[in-house]
Amino acid sequence: MGISERKQRQLEQVRSAILAQSWQIVEEEGWDALSIRRIADAIEYSTPVVYKHFESKEAIRSAFSQEGYALLASRLHQAKRTHDRPTDQLMALSQAYWAFAEEHPKHYQIMYGLGIPTCEMVRETQEIMEVSTVFHGTIEAAIQESKQPNADVHLKAMTFWSILHGLVAMGMIAGPGDPQTAKRILEDATAGFIKALVE
Repeated sequence: MGISERKQRQLEQVRSAILAQSWQIVEEEGWDALSIRRIADAIEYSTPVVYKHFESKEAIRSAFSQEGYALLASRLHQAKRTHDRPTDQLMALSQAYWAFAEEHPKHYQIMYGLGIPTCEMVRETQEIMEVSTVFHGTIEAAIQESKQPNADVHLKAMTFWSILHGLVAMGMIAGPGDPQTAKRILEDATAGFIKALVE
């Protein structure tokens, strides 16, 4: 291995250490406990080394957000492949979205700290674009089979995403409850959306 390859590998190792330590702090103490100084002390590097990889705490947050959207996109693709009909795919997507939020609450909170991503955020971040593309593609296919083939795909996709996010956010605020009730609410809301979409 040449000198440049060794340096690159070392940079990647330091970056991974920064992210791993940051995530540990976030998991144990919350986002507010995270600081560049705290990370540097924990990984036994100087703060300039951390700043070389991440210019701010927000840059670390962005890295975690991208990681979360990549995980969510993978989960949505898997769910979509389990069905052929677009309407069945939409129900599967809503359940996969909910399951992701339940299993990765810290990621979800970081991803949606400012609410639903703006169009600009979607265009600028490949991982968010991937999630958006799954929703848009599935809804477009459902619309083509519906009684209103000229419906606004973007509007319907954002409505669907907003419904899912709203339900997840309400569940997070309410705290632990009856999972069966939450599942029925999710299914009812998704069924209502699908019915309005295709009829």
